[in-house]
Amino acid sequence: MEDGWLYVASASSFLFLLFLFKLQRSNKRNSPPSPPSLPIIGHLLLINEPVHRTLQSLSNRYGPVLSLSFGSRAVVVISSPSVAEECFTRNDIVLANRPCLLCAKIMFYGGMTIGFAPYGPQWRNLRRLTALKILSPHGLACSLTGRLEEVRLLVKSLYEVATAAAGGGGFTRVEMRSRLEEMSFNIIMRMISGKRCFGATVDAGDTEVTRRLVELIKETFELSGMDPVDFLPMLRRVVDFKGRERRMVDVAKRSDVILQGMIDELRSRRKRSDSGREVESKTMIDSMLLEGYSDDVIKGQILSMLSAGTDTSAVTMEWAMSLLLNHPDVMKKAQAELDDVVGRDRLANEADIHKLPCLQNIINEVLRLFPPAPLLAPHESTEDCMIGGFNVPRGTMILVNAWAIQRDPKVWDDPTSFIPKRYEGLEDDHAYRLLPFGMGRRSCPGAGLANRMVSLALAALIQCFEWEPIGEEPVDLSEGTGITMPKREPLEALCKVRGCMIANVLTQL
Repeated sequence: MEDGWLYVASASSFLFLLFLFKLQRSNKRNSPPSPPSLPIIGHLLLINEPVHRTLQSLSNRYGPVLSLSFGSRAVVVISSPSVAEECFTRNDIVLANRPCLLCAKIMFYGGMTIGFAPYGPQWRNLRRLTALKILSPHGLACSLTGRLEEVRLLVKSLYEVATAAAGGGGFTRVEMRSRLEEMSFNIIMRMISGKRCFGATVDAGDTEVTRRLVELIKETFELSGMDPVDFLPMLRRVVDFKGRERRMVDVAKRSDVILQGMIDELRSRRKRSDSGREVESKTMIDSMLLEGYSDDVIKGQILSMLSAGTDTSAVTMEWAMSLLLNHPDVMKKAQAELDDVVGRDRLANEADIHKLPCLQNIINEVLRLFPPAPLLAPHESTEDCMIGGFNVPRGTMILVNAWAIQRDPKVWDDPTSFIPKRYEGLEDDHAYRLLPFGMGRRSCPGAGLANRMVSLALAALIQCFEWEPIGEEPVDLSEGTGITMPKREPLEALCKVRGCMIANVLTQL
């Protein structure tokens, strides 16, 4: 027994001396400030859910450039707009890489997708396809009809429910989350494969397959992000944390079957329609088949589009409606702007968006308070560099806490309040203070699409209906769990048709 305690004491002393040695070396290297850490696991025990709030608390104590050790991985957390600007300008190429994460290897086809691929030829090819073709201004103009139709169908379904339940003259209770999710999914799927997946006109078999895919994407979101094995790889052979790796493999297999079916169906459709002749590319899958991409690369791109483009937009719209319900004066102002600019005889279209500053200010403020990615996708330094005056070695993971930057009282007046008018006259002055889609070459290429989707849907909902919260209490703004920071409780609200929109708009849908 005494020998056992002697071994424990010796090991503890060795680990303590190792910690002091690492701390001394860290100070000599001019590393960013760091909390005390434990041997081997580093600061992992300090990281609790929600991670963006935990990191904000640590940054408030240790500074806007914070050094952490996640097991064997060195991490630097950025919570300052000026340092974020430095990362995405002077150090943009150095930080253009992505860390290799277990979720990317298993569920995103070896990490060779536009979101997870390391900086190099594969990523540049996918970026060219995505940013310069599918999501370019021309590409988005080609898919405009689908977006307008899906917004029209959303409005039509609400009009029918409100008319049937209240005789068209009163408020009726509606649940919004599922409606917004289905609209977002239909828009993205029409761009990917040319098919709607939800709605009365969709085949029951297609709807069932889509529902399974939606559930798989939700599981993918739940399992995505950083895993303990990413930082303590030696544990992968010893323990599977809560069965996560087995679940990742299962989700990957099930989603692969559905995604392969989508490709095979479109490939078969092309063969039947062109009779051996080359046909015009109308969808993302068409474009990628025409350019000779492998099925695995196409499936990875489909999964990336669905993961990044559906839940994020739906979550943003749900937060927007929740905030507007709690601020009816802002809702009335946006409604008056729409009546003045668009009128009451048609729905707003994308050509109107830049003429609606009040609506854009609302969306900016929603994205500031509830960014769909509170922690931007992690970057990794490919060589030694300086960030915020500190030395950052090669291979360091860089986390930009957008949520903390966008709620920093040193950066924003009254940062926790919903004040859309704060953007009046700012123009681009808020570029690195407001970064929900990231910045630099690894920023989200879907920012333009997201703005169009959210703007069109939000404009139509404000134009066509009156809204009130259920009961006298404000809408609950508690955050749920997940990397897109959803509302904890799905939004339900009272909806009433605006009489002035019935004759020329709603009855014509």
